[in-house]
Amino acid sequence: MKYLKYYILLALLGSLTIGCFDDKDDVVQVASTVEINDFIWKGMNTYYLYKSDVPDLANDRFSSNSTYTDFLKSFTSPEVIFDALQSDVDEFSFLVDDYITLERFFDGNTLNNGMEFGLVRYPNNPSNVYGFVRYVLPNTDAENKGIQRGNIFNTIDGTQITDQNFSQLIAPDSYTIGLATFDGTDITPTGTFVTLNKIQYTENPIFITKTLNVGGNPIGYIMYNAFTSDFDSQLNAAFAKLKSDQITDLILDVRYNGGGDTETAKDLASMITGQFNGEIFTTEQWNEEFQEFYENTNPGRLTNFFDNQIRTGEAINNLNLSRVYILTTKNSASASELLINGLNPYIQTIKVGDTTKGKFQASVTVYDTDNYRRPNAELAGHTYAMQPLVLKSINVEGFTDYFNGLAPDILIQEDFSNLGILGDENEPLLKAALDAINGNRNPKLNTNTLRAISIGNSNMFDLSYERMYTEIY
Repeated sequence: MKYLKYYILLALLGSLTIGCFDDKDDVVQVASTVEINDFIWKGMNTYYLYKSDVPDLANDRFSSNSTYTDFLKSFTSPEVIFDALQSDVDEFSFLVDDYITLERFFDGNTLNNGMEFGLVRYPNNPSNVYGFVRYVLPNTDAENKGIQRGNIFNTIDGTQITDQNFSQLIAPDSYTIGLATFDGTDITPTGTFVTLNKIQYTENPIFITKTLNVGGNPIGYIMYNAFTSDFDSQLNAAFAKLKSDQITDLILDVRYNGGGDTETAKDLASMITGQFNGEIFTTEQWNEEFQEFYENTNPGRLTNFFDNQIRTGEAINNLNLSRVYILTTKNSASASELLINGLNPYIQTIKVGDTTKGKFQASVTVYDTDNYRRPNAELAGHTYAMQPLVLKSINVEGFTDYFNGLAPDILIQEDFSNLGILGDENEPLLKAALDAINGNRNPKLNTNTLRAISIGNSNMFDLSYERMYTEIY
């Protein structure tokens, strides 16, 4: 069928041209479900990394326009067709009905009370769940109410948290937590309750930057919680401070960093090093049609190089290090793993903590417009956007597909009953890294026993949670 036969080429060419969406004849028309389903199928058919795994996305799937239309009509909502068009190996693509909200998440803007927490099962009653505070954001209600890292809570609005109700309990803009204690075995309520209120908040992902004096050596420590491009200049400034302190080693803490912008990851790798400017950081593999298209028209698009400036044009403050210690947990994902995998062939990349998530694919934002670009103005009914996986990242040695995550070199899992103070030299993960730097302990023996099973955290329902995203050029 001619319309669909040539759609791929037109979409590929259109995606490389930045332009305005022209609403034909300036007539405002609200999109129907079938029209949105049409956008989803065509967008997935064009961009999706795992297109070849999904028979319904094949270019020759439909013999006529009418069979294609009948297919679209068979799905009752955009969400249903989007789920049906995903590969079984894909757990990260997603669809939203409001792209403005999605963009706010990418900018680090969320509705937040400031209490960043993890959720784990009771050791003696696994259907029950308690929360532990991982860290508290500055200038938020949680900080004002005295919430601190390590606080335990087991009820919300008087209801015991369970593995069935936690998502509903943490959803409201305001809720009351019931504090408790945990001795490693039992959860005991304290009778103290704290009401927390969410506001629109933009998180600075550079949570801690400091230089530690350990054994007479200046050692840099950065806790970095998201690869948020709007804060690239602040990240570069943090490295300028470490450079002026003449640090001999760097400990990068991404234990709670679920990912973000791939260009920021590349720039961070260039800040840590500097001696590899112009060399290959990572390469990209897209679906067969996009891969062939880029190889023939823009092969440079498939390779990411170490560089010497951030996207603003500002010169990178590089440290020229030959090794880096990176603190990781199961919550270290996407761009955090990209950073580790990209650096690993070039310098000693010593992972301290736990095995990472296992996410090596990146996505792009595909808007419901003629050319899939962001509209200049909101279009009636066309507020949907997709974030499908479009590429997988490969380091210079060809390593990718780490579905099971990246294993630590020094295994030490967080003890939820004794978390320690972030940035303090005695905090368990940081101390393990410092001990390794100073040669005070055999890294292979530096293990700990996890006290509980994690089932999620405060960011798990954010649109950008554990995602890595790029752009179409």
